[in-house]
Amino acid sequence: MPVLSSPEGESVGRAVPARGFAQANALVRPRRVLVANGKGGCGKTTLAINIAGWFAASGRTTALLDYDPQGSSLQWLSQRKGGATIHGVAAARRASAAVTRTFLLRLPTGTERVVLDAPAGIRGVELVEMVREVDTIIIPVLPSPIDMHAAAKFIEELLLVGKVRQRSVRVGVVANRVGANAPMYESLERFLRSLSIPFVAKLQESGAYLEAAGGGLSLSEMSDVPAEDLYQWDALMRWIEEKSP
Repeated sequence: MPVLSSPEGESVGRAVPARGFAQANALVRPRRVLVANGKGGCGKTTLAINIAGWFAASGRTTALLDYDPQGSSLQWLSQRKGGATIHGVAAARRASAAVTRTFLLRLPTGTERVVLDAPAGIRGVELVEMVREVDTIIIPVLPSPIDMHAAAKFIEELLLVGKVRQRSVRVGVVANRVGANAPMYESLERFLRSLSIPFVAKLQESGAYLEAAGGGLSLSEMSDVPAEDLYQWDALMRWIEEKSP
């Protein structure tokens, strides 16, 4: 069962002892993965929930922070009836006089992996603040000239404004919803090579994602998933987990 945080800071879906929460993990800082793109409609939330599901299924204590006002990641969690526990946080909620931002974003003690689902069109100060808090950034890109151009501009902003290199934040690009007749990514790949940014995986367009999401599951928690889909996900998760504690 998922564990969701209400605006008042109470847990919804399963009782969690008060001692299980902390503003920060005093022993080991959890590894944080941000899924973001400057353009909406790129499959960002699908990627975020599947990364979180993969972490949880592999035995990592996992939290999913939904910064998107639409709340799609938390909606997915609300459908989750099986699988390993994932702690959900409505990170798009604003603090108030009664509830501080730190309290809203608190994590259970012992959290090992945190996935951040960024709002669409993130940039500027909000982008800089998120980059400061993460170890890895995954950028999903759809196979269209418009989307690839938007991704290139977003990467430039990460480098110039977010200063990911100076902060030692790893950045990887994932081709999302790739169909059998999708155009090639040569121009984007050349751009990424010039910046030494890896093209980590190419995820095939598949109805399995919708089926999994409908039950609050990730692709890794489903049976009868095409081997090629799992192969690409294995490549992506191995890259994310490199140099992980």
